[in-house]
Amino acid sequence: MDARTLDELWTAVTGTQPDPPSWLALATGAAALLAVLARPLWRIARNAVTIAHEGGHGLAAIATNRKLTGIRLHSDTSGLTLSWGRPTGPGMILTVLAGYPAPALLGLGCAALLAADRITLLLWLAIVLLLALLVRIRNAFGFLSVLLTGGAFFLVSWFGTPQVQAGFAYLGAWFLLFGAVRPVLELQRQRRYGEAHDSDADQLARLTGVPGLAWITLFLVTALAALALGATWLLRLL
Repeated sequence: MDARTLDELWTAVTGTQPDPPSWLALATGAAALLAVLARPLWRIARNAVTIAHEGGHGLAAIATNRKLTGIRLHSDTSGLTLSWGRPTGPGMILTVLAGYPAPALLGLGCAALLAADRITLLLWLAIVLLLALLVRIRNAFGFLSVLLTGGAFFLVSWFGTPQVQAGFAYLGAWFLLFGAVRPVLELQRQRRYGEAHDSDADQLARLTGVPGLAWITLFLVTALAALALGATWLLRLL
C-alpha cells in the first residue's frame, strides 16, 4: 500500500459523510427501543451492552494503574473483569464505578460523532476498541462475541453502502443509549428481592460507605441524561 493509498484511506475515515435521510434516525431509534424492550431480542442483544460494560471496567482499571488481568463474557450476558491492585482507594472505586455508565457514555460519544457526520470514523473507532478488548478476553464465548461484533463492524464499514453504514451506526448508537437504562433497572429489581449482593452498587457501598441505592440512582441519572442528550443529537434537534 503506497503513501497515496494510505492518504486516501485516512481521508475517507476522518472525513464527513452526507447526512442520512431524516427518517433513518427515527426508524433505527424505534428498532433499537424494540430490541431493548422485547425480552427475546434483549437476551441476545444485551451482549453488546455487556461488552461495553466490561470494557468500561477494564479501561478504568488501566487508567488508574491497576493491572488488568482479563475480561470474561458469559452466555447469560453477565461478565467479569479482573484486575490487581489495592483492594480499596480511588483506583478500585473508579474501576467498579465505570461499568454501568460505560454503555451510556459510549452511546453518547457515538451520537456526537454521528451529529458531526463522522459515520466512517465511528465504525473504525469501534473496530479499534473491540480489537483492544479482544486481547484482554480470557474465555471462548467472550472471544467469539467480541470477534463477531468486530467482524460485523468491519464488514459494514468496508463493504456496506453509505446508507447501510449510516443505518448500522445509528442503530448501534441508539441501542447503547436505550440499552444502558434497562440493566440499571434490572439491577435494582434484583437488589429489592435480596439478590445481587456483590453487584457494582453494593461493592461501591462497601468501598465508600455510600448506600447502594445512591449508586443505582447515579447510574440511572447518567443513563437517562446521556439518552436525552444523545437523542437530541441523533434527531438533529440541537
